[in-house]
Amino acid sequence: MRNSILVRSIAAVSGIVMLASVAACGDNVATDSSSAKSDTKTEAISGNFQGAGASSQQAAVEAWIAGFQSSNPDAKVAYNPSGSGAGVSTFLTGATAWAGSDAALSDDEVEQSKSVCASGTAFDIPVYISPIAVVFNLNGISGKGKTLNMDAETIAKIFDGKITKWNDDAIKQQNPKVDLPDLDITVVHRSDKSGTTKNFLSYVKDAAGDAWSYEVGENWPNEVGQGAKGTSGVISTVQQADGTIGYADASQAGDLGTVAVKVGDDYVPFSAEAAAKVVDASPLDESAEGDNRVVVKLDHNTTEKGAYPIVLVSYDIACPAYKDTDTAKFVKAWLNYVVSDEGQQTAASAAGSAPLSDTMRQKVMKSIDAIETK
Repeated sequence: MRNSILVRSIAAVSGIVMLASVAACGDNVATDSSSAKSDTKTEAISGNFQGAGASSQQAAVEAWIAGFQSSNPDAKVAYNPSGSGAGVSTFLTGATAWAGSDAALSDDEVEQSKSVCASGTAFDIPVYISPIAVVFNLNGISGKGKTLNMDAETIAKIFDGKITKWNDDAIKQQNPKVDLPDLDITVVHRSDKSGTTKNFLSYVKDAAGDAWSYEVGENWPNEVGQGAKGTSGVISTVQQADGTIGYADASQAGDLGTVAVKVGDDYVPFSAEAAAKVVDASPLDESAEGDNRVVVKLDHNTTEKGAYPIVLVSYDIACPAYKDTDTAKFVKAWLNYVVSDEGQQTAASAAGSAPLSDTMRQKVMKSIDAIETK
């Protein structure tokens, strides 16, 4: 699906996002996510609109902007991949139309949104599903498509500094055919408040048992290894030195080696399809406070064959009513496109993400439809 025209469009839009502090937005066309083509039209929209948040979404958002603008040539949309925590904080000041976040809103953030939304409280809907890759750089072993097998306990002990050598017995026993070096392991983690961190920690907390004692949050909880800002920062740092290991949205794993995670009796490498299996098999979090929220409660202990359990479900956060009518119209049109079959396939081609299932799309459409535009 990604052809040379789309690549040039994404590159052009990325330049606009980087150069413009506020992008002018012209006429937009809302979309019907239940159809394969997002060509259902509504009244024209004008104004200046920005989003900010999850860096994991960056490649997908750039593709969405390109796709949105191909049907709306006068529309220009800016997105700052500042990180989930920063994006939500900016949204809660009223400075952006929407936020992208790899973590669902906290109860406090839902309460704070009352001052931003014209009525009601902000809601979050899944828009981007991607595996989180455990990436490593090991001379002679790592490389694109190259994997090492690890179970949850081993991953947890590495990131807690309890396993410090690449030839530790716990790693060797799961990789008997690999000549592992007597080399120190250098852990790389996010230094900023990150939804990717929260999703990764949720996995080790749920799946590693007593091997992980820290609480789940958006900030890295221990002093092991070194921090790097953003998804790109983690990837860059891991690339720079032999013996490093980190975690990042799989769309940016590039030529690094990745970990195949033990599920049941098998070791499963990451893939969009394997991530989608976990999401579709997981229930919604019925305890999430606030209306119109669609929060996935991931089952990290799944034993379903072929499922990859370290998954990032990234949300878009918006208001059910805005103080500015033009903003409401834009957000409704934008979210309609993002979750449409066309929008999801565009992200899949650009970022390797897993498209929303029809069942999930129907759930999030109810929240989008509830946005007031009059």
